Amino acid sequence: MLHDLQGEENMSTIVGMLYGAVKENSQRLKSISEGMLQEEVDYKGPSNHYNSTAQLIQHLLYVDLNWVYRIKGQPLPQSLKDKYGPMIDDNNRLPMVKGIPLEILISNYEGVLNRLKETCTQLTDADLDNIVTFGHENEKQATIRWGLWHIADHNRYHQAHINQLRKWYSEE
Repeated sequence: MLHDLQGEENMSTIVGMLYGAVKENSQRLKSISEGMLQEEVDYKGPSNHYNSTAQLIQHLLYVDLNWVYRIKGQPLPQSLKDKYGPMIDDNNRLPMVKGIPLEILISNYEGVLNRLKETCTQLTDADLDNIVTFGHENEKQATIRWGLWHIADHNRYHQAHINQLRKWYSEE
């Protein structure tokens, strides 16, 4: 199997490479979570102190959805906020997600990735220099180039948490 960060046919070179990193990490997310029973998807680690795989996938979905709309220069529609949000709960933690089948979580996440793919086909490499705001209060700034890299990096970061949850679950 050849690994490469080649973008889609209708993407500019650098946009395509960055999208390729996102795509590869999303495929890895699917493979590391494959075969999980609902109990494992909802498992919150020893003593119930951690975010579950369900919470982490929902979090990735919502963060990435926000990035798609930032990149497009549009506000996230309220209907999508209501459907997939909030980013954090009243205790500044990831919202509780329980009882949602892995297939639905992954399918919803793939829907976000399809939106990202469509958005990336509209970008030129020069667009990557455009600056967007992000953060809970839009207090941070980044280029679109960094945003696309962050989507891939953030996904990979939480995959490590999912792998740890799977290890703990198998040991209980």
